[in-house]
Amino acid sequence: GPLYYLLIFVIIVGFSNAVNLTDGIDGLAAGTTILALVAYLFISLWRGIPELAFFSAILIGGTFGFLVFNLHPARIFMGDVGSLSLGAALAALAILTKTELYLVVIGGVYVLEALSVTIQVLIFQLTGKRVFRMSPIHHHFELGGWSEWQVVMGFWAVAFVFALVALVNLGAFQPKI
Repeated sequence: GPLYYLLIFVIIVGFSNAVNLTDGIDGLAAGTTILALVAYLFISLWRGIPELAFFSAILIGGTFGFLVFNLHPARIFMGDVGSLSLGAALAALAILTKTELYLVVIGGVYVLEALSVTIQVLIFQLTGKRVFRMSPIHHHFELGGWSEWQVVMGFWAVAFVFALVALVNLGAFQPKI
C-alpha cells in the first residue's frame, strides 16, 4: 500500500545519502560498496534474477576499476554523483530482490555512518557536547590515531562481515532442492 511507497522513498534517499557520507576517505565508499554489490550478486543469482546479477556484476567491475585509482593516495575522487548513484543502485537492488530489510545489514557500514552523524547532531543540539571526535564515524577513528589505511581496512572487514551475515541469514549458501 501507500506505506510501502514511503518505505521505498526512504530507502532510496537514505541509502544514497548514507553512501555519500561514507565517501570521505580514499577507497572507503568504493570498497564497501563492492562488498555490498557482491552480496547482491549472490542474492540475485540465488533468487533466479539474472538481469540483476548482471547489473550487480557490471557495477562491481566499474567500481573496482574506479577503486584502483581511488586508493590512498587517490588520483580520482567519486564525488556526489558517484556516491549518490551507488547508494541508489544498492537501494534499487534491495527493492527489486525484495530484501529491503536486509539492506540494513548488507549496508550496515552505511547505516553506522549515517547514525553517527544523526547522533552527533542530536546530542550536540541537546547538550552542546559531542559524542564522537568527529562524524561520520570514520573521521572519529582517524582523529583517534588510526591511519587512513587502517580505517579503510577496518571498515572493509566490517562490511564483509555484514554482507556475509546477511547472505547466511537469507540462506544464499544453501543448495536449492
